[in-house]
Formats: sequence, C-alpha cells, structure tokens
Amino acid sequence: MELLENLIHQTAFFNGTLDWRNYVMILVAFLFLYLAIKKGYEPLLLVPIAFGMLLVNIYPDIMKDAAGGEAGGLLSYFFKLDEWSILPSLIFLGVGAMTDFAPLIANPKSFLLGAAAQFGIFSAYLMAIVMGFNGKGAAAISIIGGADGPTSIFLAGKLGQTDLMGPIAVAAYSYMSLVPIIQPPIMKLLTTKKERRIKMDQLRPVSKLERILFPIVVTVVVCLILPSTAPLVGMLMLGNLFRESGVVKQLTDTASNALMYIVVILLGTSVGAKTSGANFLQVDTLKIVVLGLIAFAVGTASGVLFGKIMCIMTRGKINPLIGSAGVSAVPMAARVSQKVGAEEDPTNFLLMHAMGPNVAGVIGTAVAAGVFMAIFGI
Repeated sequence: MELLENLIHQTAFFNGTLDWRNYVMILVAFLFLYLAIKKGYEPLLLVPIAFGMLLVNIYPDIMKDAAGGEAGGLLSYFFKLDEWSILPSLIFLGVGAMTDFAPLIANPKSFLLGAAAQFGIFSAYLMAIVMGFNGKGAAAISIIGGADGPTSIFLAGKLGQTDLMGPIAVAAYSYMSLVPIIQPPIMKLLTTKKERRIKMDQLRPVSKLERILFPIVVTVVVCLILPSTAPLVGMLMLGNLFRESGVVKQLTDTASNALMYIVVILLGTSVGAKTSGANFLQVDTLKIVVLGLIAFAVGTASGVLFGKIMCIMTRGKINPLIGSAGVSAVPMAARVSQKVGAEEDPTNFLLMHAMGPNVAGVIGTAVAAGVFMAIFGI
C-alpha cells in the first residue's frame, strides 16, 4: 500500500506541480496540434511547438535549469541554443539554401516593397512603448510584425528578453502559419478588382554570375553598415551561396534538408516549452498577441499600399498584391499573393514576382533587428 501511495502521489494529478493554468495550456496545445495536422497550417512549425507546450505543462521540470551540479531538464538545453542565437541563425542558413533569390535580383524594386512592409515593426514598437513595455521588450515584440519567428527569437535573446521569448515566438510562428487567413481580407480591402487583375511582365533571366555575386555583395554591404546583423544575414547569404555556386551540392542538400529539419525540431520544442501556464497566461502575453497581430496587419497593409503607389508610378505595370509578400514568411506570403490574384484571373501568375518582395522582407526584418540592436548598443 505504501508503494502504491507513493506511485499515486508521483502522478501529475497529485504531485502539486500543476494548476488550472497548465490544463488551459494543454488544451491550447491540442488546438495547435489540430490546426497543424487537420488543417495543415505550417505543420513543420506548429507540431513541435505544440508538443513542447504539451510536455512542459505536464512535466514542468523538463525546462528546469541545471543548478548545484544537478542536471537540467532536456528542453532547457535546447532552449540555451535559442538564447545563444544558434538555432535562429542555422534556420536562416537553411532558408538561404532553399530559396531562389533570382526574382529579387531580376527586379531590384522589390527591395522597396520589402522595406515598406517593415513599417508594421516600427509602428508596433511605438505601440508597445505606449502599452507599458520597456524599450528592449517593445523592440523584441515588434519584430513579430515581420512574421519571422527566427528573427523574433534572435532579437529577444540578444536584448535579454528571455522571459518574453515564449509568447513572442508562439505569436510570431502562429501568425506565420495563419498568413493565408489574415492577409487576404486586408489585401482585398485595399485593392480594386482591376488592380488585382494586373498581369506583370515576365522577369528577365538572371545570370549565374549575378546569382553568385548577390549573396556576397549583400553580406558585405549590410554587415558593414550593421555588423550586428551578421549572424542572420551572413547565414542566410551563406546558405544561398551554397545553392548558387553549384560546387557544394552536399552542403546545400544538408543545409536545406537534414540540418534544417533537425534545427526545426530543437527550436520548435524548446519554444513551445517556454509556454508553461504560469509564465504564459498573463496580461503581458495578451498584449504581445494583440501587438503582434496589429504589427502583422500594418506590415501587410503598408506593403500593399506601397505596391499601389508603385502601380501608379509605373502606369499599371505592378500588381499591388505582391506588396503583401514583403512580410518575411517565406514562401507562404508569396503563395498568398498568387492565390488572391488567381481568384480574380486564373491565368495571372504572380508567384515569382511576389518572391522578390518576400526575400526582401527576410533581409528587411533582419536589418530591422540590427537597427534595434544598434539603438540599444548590443
């Protein structure tokens, strides 16, 4: 009976480590798993995040820090790689190896659309200050507007906002997965049917030399101006150089497949594990979720509105829908531009045109993070 009593009191129901907040987060984890598996919303991200959320709210010690010579929890070691900016940088290496930068090279004006979409980040920064967050916390939160999970984690770690990292990362990845739901109403509201039907001229061919020089030149220029962006921009461009040089196929395959998926598992589970009930169910978390949504919506709107300006300046040669891809959710945002355009005209192919602002948005969000680090002397 004593052995049985000890066993019963070691269960999660009786050991006193869980409260109602943990059970709420377990239900949220189930919701995320449903969205990922049943609805297909970014399953590569949401499945590990949701499972990390599930684990930490059943067994909180899985995130216990090592202390006094005792071993820490499994996911606490994974999370150290987030704090040290290792996993976000490796994600960028994989993204670079997977992404074709040719649409951006062929149409450099896309940089302007990517830059315009970053307006959501800086508007969210000001709103976060008004809502009571300190400067560094506001900066970390505002990057959610770029719909870029790795950059959000990177900046939160660099600015020492580890307490906010869980809500920030979950919000950023959630909005990345919900791009097909959030963006289309904004895009349709701000454009006319005639604008959405605009067909753009075919992009010019991009030479191999241009493809090879682009990541090198961008690295030199951006990192000389903002050296603190080197971990993100440098890894993004290194991955792309692997892809375009054509001489390191094994490295390209590793970075874009095996390494990428390993890092996603480590990053996703560790981010999810920062959402224990006690840490996540707070007023600040609600503020972060609201601010992130506002930032993402403003970023989408500013990209579309700048696309309308470019449409007018080019006498109807730019479809404003591609401006929404300026947020850096690659390639989901570009696919949404294509989908909304095809709804008006099934023969309209905007995907490659939208990839230009999409790639520019990745670079732009990293630059925005570098600006914040420069402001705070990091």
